Amino acid sequence: MALEITDATFEETVLKSDKPVVVDFWAAWCGPCRMVGPIIDEISTEYDGKAVVGKVDVDANQEFAAKYGVRNIPTVLVFQNGEVVGRQVGVAPKAAYTEAIDSLL
Repeated sequence: MALEITDATFEETVLKSDKPVVVDFWAAWCGPCRMVGPIIDEISTEYDGKAVVGKVDVDANQEFAAKYGVRNIPTVLVFQNGEVVGRQVGVAPKAAYTEAIDSLL
């Protein structure tokens, strides 16, 4: 399962990570988010130890969603060394996310 990331844990978990980080910005009421969620969970299992994979519930945690300009969900951001290096808005196939991670490993 993907890590639950909050505004309180975002900096430590995402920005200070020495591994690539994939963050799914989502909400419980969002239909397309429910399609991306299982893909993100799969990726978190497959990349365990190689990358950090987490989810931010934008209803409960708005600070970093606003900071990174997340206006549509699902939005998946890829971070490396605290910087956004990839962005996928909307539903995408699993390969779109894994290729982004693989390019950083």
